[in-house]
Amino acid sequence: MASYQLTLKRKQRVAEDTLALYFDKPDDFGFKAGQCARLLLVDPPETDEEGNGRILSLASTPAESELMVATRIRDSAFKRVISALEPGADVTLKGPYGDFTLPVDVTRELVFITGGIGITPVRSMLLQAVAEHKGRKMTLFYANRRPEDAAFLDELTQVCADDPGCTLVATMSQAEQSAQHWQGERGYVDRAMLARYLTDLTRPVYYLDGPPGLVVAMKTMLVDAGVAEDQLRTEEFAGY
Repeated sequence: MASYQLTLKRKQRVAEDTLALYFDKPDDFGFKAGQCARLLLVDPPETDEEGNGRILSLASTPAESELMVATRIRDSAFKRVISALEPGADVTLKGPYGDFTLPVDVTRELVFITGGIGITPVRSMLLQAVAEHKGRKMTLFYANRRPEDAAFLDELTQVCADDPGCTLVATMSQAEQSAQHWQGERGYVDRAMLARYLTDLTRPVYYLDGPPGLVVAMKTMLVDAGVAEDQLRTEEFAGY
């Protein structure tokens, strides 16, 4: 797999305990929306048994001039070093990897169900689909505890507001603990919530990603609702 040296341009806090890092995209680096890559630290000041690299989804779209990844900041050597990186720091990128990508058939209705940092490949796919096929029917169910935890929420809200085929359903399970006034959905994504926004649950192609528990629960729910398994695309984010 190809290896690239990247230089950090900037970083941005995109949600509570969530950091986005931006790099110039190498001219010879190509990827599909939804794919991931392995980010390796160069001579980090500390390490642990998990090593100096992590597989991270590419949250940027192929059309964007920058490569962007986003990660939850946790108490691990890798995350501490990532948090401390300053513009000008070098990292190594290997990839891309993965087939969690958009279908070839541009007429297919798409439904994304994600939670937490699982939004990273979904941002890439949804923005890419909007850019390529204005009006394509897509629905994003985005689950978090509070609005403060929801990376890219404002951006995705605006993108879907500007596209007639795109619907964003953001839901918060602990909205009462937020400092913000939340007027959207509350609770967890379930069959009743899907039915309020989807005409026919069995028609779309579904993209399920995020914590393993969420992915398994959503897959079971959809199969029980009559969705064929070949219409389900899954990717689990464990130990991020």
